[in-house]
Amino acid sequence: MTENTQQSHHSAPELPTQYTPADVEGPLYERWVERGYFTADAKSEKPPYTIVIPPPNVTGSLHLGHAFEHTLIDALTRRKRMQGYETLWQPGMDHAGIATQNVVERELAKEGKSRHDLGREAFVERVWQWKAESGGQIAGQMRRLGTGVAWDRDRFTMDEGLSRAVQTVFKKMFDDGLIYRAERIINWCPRCLTAISDIEVDYQDDDGELVSLKYGEGEDTVVVATTRAETMLGDTAVAVHPDDERYAHLIGKRIVLPLTGRTIPVVADTHVDPEFGTGAVKVTPAHDPNDFAIGLRHDLESIKVLDERGIITAHGPFEGLDRFEARSAIVAALRAEGRIVAEKRPYVHSVGHCSRCKTTLEPRLSLQWWVKVETLAKAAGDAVRDGRVNIHPADLTQRYFDWVDNLNDWCISRQLWWGHRIPVWHGPNGETVCVGPDEQPPSGEGWEQDTDVLDTWFSSGLWPFSTLGWPEKTEDLATFYPNATLVTGYDLMFFWVARMMMFGLYAMEEVPFRTVAFHGMVRDEHGKKMSKSFGNTVNPLDWMDKYGSDALRFTLARGANPGTDVPIGEDWVQASRNFANKIWNAARFAMMNGATIEGPLPAAEQLSATDRWILSRLNATVADVNALYDDYQFAKLADALYHFAWDEVFDWYVELSKTTFMAGGEGAKVSARVLGEVLDVTLRLLHPIVPFVTETLWTTLTGGESLVVAEWPADSGFRDTAAEQEIALVQQVVTEVRRFRSDQGLQPGQKVPARVELAGTALAAHEAAMRSLLRLQPAGEEFSATASLPVAGATVALDLSGAIDVEAERKRLTKDLAAAEKEKAQALGKLGNEAFLAKAPEKVVDKIRGRLETAEADLVRITAQLAALPQA
Repeated sequence: MTENTQQSHHSAPELPTQYTPADVEGPLYERWVERGYFTADAKSEKPPYTIVIPPPNVTGSLHLGHAFEHTLIDALTRRKRMQGYETLWQPGMDHAGIATQNVVERELAKEGKSRHDLGREAFVERVWQWKAESGGQIAGQMRRLGTGVAWDRDRFTMDEGLSRAVQTVFKKMFDDGLIYRAERIINWCPRCLTAISDIEVDYQDDDGELVSLKYGEGEDTVVVATTRAETMLGDTAVAVHPDDERYAHLIGKRIVLPLTGRTIPVVADTHVDPEFGTGAVKVTPAHDPNDFAIGLRHDLESIKVLDERGIITAHGPFEGLDRFEARSAIVAALRAEGRIVAEKRPYVHSVGHCSRCKTTLEPRLSLQWWVKVETLAKAAGDAVRDGRVNIHPADLTQRYFDWVDNLNDWCISRQLWWGHRIPVWHGPNGETVCVGPDEQPPSGEGWEQDTDVLDTWFSSGLWPFSTLGWPEKTEDLATFYPNATLVTGYDLMFFWVARMMMFGLYAMEEVPFRTVAFHGMVRDEHGKKMSKSFGNTVNPLDWMDKYGSDALRFTLARGANPGTDVPIGEDWVQASRNFANKIWNAARFAMMNGATIEGPLPAAEQLSATDRWILSRLNATVADVNALYDDYQFAKLADALYHFAWDEVFDWYVELSKTTFMAGGEGAKVSARVLGEVLDVTLRLLHPIVPFVTETLWTTLTGGESLVVAEWPADSGFRDTAAEQEIALVQQVVTEVRRFRSDQGLQPGQKVPARVELAGTALAAHEAAMRSLLRLQPAGEEFSATASLPVAGATVALDLSGAIDVEAERKRLTKDLAAAEKEKAQALGKLGNEAFLAKAPEKVVDKIRGRLETAEADLVRITAQLAALPQA
């Protein structure tokens, strides 16, 4: 009654009493790899399903964010493989230009050397040597997690094939006029000594200073304010609004720029807000993006006063000072001249920092290479608008549009040595030649290749097709492009996703993927960002060592609501380890009692209501899980599997079936077949998230080759509403009687005489099971009911006279009753005090109301318990 593949007869080996992940996971994963389960064949007639890994940095090691993302991708690809798709999960690593160069430069510094001591060629060779010896640790760590990537296809963004793809795209875009070189204001890191793209800037509120300065002399003076006083050395104008009457007499005049011996013009520009500050702004075109735009409009000179390390280069007393030292010195000099009008410290304002090294960035006029993005960004937006690409969750779609619809040209050059060197040669007379991968660079005296390398995200943007052999027309490319799905964090929407969209549509004339499923960020159990400075980071390998990889994977999946951050704590991983143990113990019990998948399932009329109920629930769960997978609702599907497996299969069906197994006979054989079916399908459903424990149990149960290549369950459509209603009544009776037993202080295993009256109900067939679950003995001749519980149409009469110390229990309950009455009286007293209510915060009043409700509920419960006690 589920669409399920049958396995041949086998002799099941005995399972150990305890599941030990460390004994299972490593050898099992290597067996999967050796058998080629994760490889993908472009010649296959199966429908393709492709996902690329968001390439981790070659410098990195596995962190919780990786483990989270890889768990989700692995779940999707394992399921698709079981559904019969030719599944490719493409692995690889990113060369991480800035990060990797920094690592190797630090190693050189320990030797007392710099990269300049080695020279470019030798330094790059040193980086390749570092990669071979120390890079890529994450690959081995991914194996620990169980990631089913196609290791035989592992790629690196600077391997030969991908480098060819980068050079091909650059050449094509250059020839199409989409790549150009221009002097613009960029974000410059004085520590990394390279340009930084806008989306690699981390903005944070810093304590700075706001200084108001007086420019000009006599009546021709104007006051401007700045947080970067050192840049005034490069001012080439003061700008005011053309309609601002306060400065109408100054427009077109030149005024004195203090400390420099220069005069600068006052220009009228509508960019200036006359309502902000004094309505006048200093203009430093070489060191501010807005000022640069004003400079272009008014043909102003751009004077650079800071070098690449943030050192003052302007001739005079401040030359050679660091920018922050110069700031203080210049303010002091202006103060001495009486030019300071006002000073505010601290002045909290947003300042850009390098996302890599946290250094304060410097806006700097620089000659860089750029991608003209207007047409590319429009295509990337249109592909989502017309439905060729779907974004999950849908509420992130507008955020995507807000970005691509307002995208500025992309600065793609970096002043590094490690990376894809820009394939442009500059000639002795200003010539510029872009060279494709099959072309010879110009030779002769004076020709030199551009010294910059490409932004790392340039090569990452080609990832969905460069990894498949492009620019060659390969079988892999024809089969596996476009990718089916991309799974990545919402924080990479702009860094990576938008760029893959632009490059895919440009180079392939086709979207790179059909669906983008965004996930959130992993946070600590309190919802706080994980950071070394906060002391709350976790090494996932430690948790895998302690609790097993399945436990970590299940915890991460169960927290994965689309696009939402994921809090995680060790207690949750421990709970998932308990779930894995529950699966193991219940499956072991089932197999010890003959659970089997041999032969067809008996017809519905041969099944008990309990068997029909669990098969009905099984098929409903298959349908629910499939729908949730298709909607990328990992948390909901993990929760559905957890409750079905733990609550319905292990806690209810297995327990309700124990009396059937004990009785033996044909009923036991039928239930053993049903239990085998349920266990088989449940293990299949769980496998993509918890692959190790399920594989071990399933191969033992079925004798099958591997769950990795087993068939994914399908909903047969079997439903039995009547059986579900009948078992719901059983559950109601058991739950109510268990609650009563607990209220009376009975131990869970303590047996109690009882008379069960089931006349007129559908529960008669379940009396033995209910008595077993509730530890109820038959009523003997001396039976005397001390409590009678009517529930679900049945009546359960209990004799507690010999089960508890009635007087001791009465004293305990009487004491609890008095305490509840006191709590109620105190709460009523405060809530009846008008003066208290007038002064107390609403939260305090709500808390007291809650205490009153709890006390009243306790009074009802305890009174009922006292009434149910046998009379002396």
